[in-house]
Amino acid sequence: MTARLVVLVSGSGTNLQALLDAAADPGYGADVVAVGADRDNIEGLVRAAKRDVPTFVHRVADYPTREDWDRALAASVARYEPDLVVSAGFLKLVGPAFLVEFAGRYVNTHNALLPGFPGIHGPRDALAYGVKLAGATLFFVDAGVDTGPIIAQVAVPVNDDDTEESLTERIKVAERSQLVDVIGRLVREGWTVTGRRVTIP
Repeated sequence: MTARLVVLVSGSGTNLQALLDAAADPGYGADVVAVGADRDNIEGLVRAAKRDVPTFVHRVADYPTREDWDRALAASVARYEPDLVVSAGFLKLVGPAFLVEFAGRYVNTHNALLPGFPGIHGPRDALAYGVKLAGATLFFVDAGVDTGPIIAQVAVPVNDDDTEESLTERIKVAERSQLVDVIGRLVREGWTVTGRRVTIP
């Protein structure tokens, strides 16, 4: 049975595109059944439309409270009955209503080797610290900031002449490959979470 993915985006949607391309192969085991966003008129929504994938947008500014936004986002995602919800460059922190609805099924990718360098400036912070290995982490989202159980990690060497931009771009390539590979493994093989340890059989 093909797994159902709902992908959340905030920008250009390159990770979304990688998932759409992978899902075009029936052997991948998953279909992107909807794409949600927190902004209008972004490339990620265009990418979805080109594949005839339904989209929805919930802008935080359109709701009286952040809690109202969170409940509306959760309701829209739930309508598509996803097996996994994938944050692919989604730049908003979801709240309790969303996390309760999709506990253990909401995955995010971060451009650093967690638990080091959480937050929105992972590559910059890694460079400033002087690490020799940077990378990307795929994890199940919990109520913290980049603190959920780690599913997979990929290392990217830091070059002596790296800038934030050059390191970020190399991490993106590794991050995208890991995202596609591991989401496919999760849907085809399943997973277990014991404490903080995530195991894919």
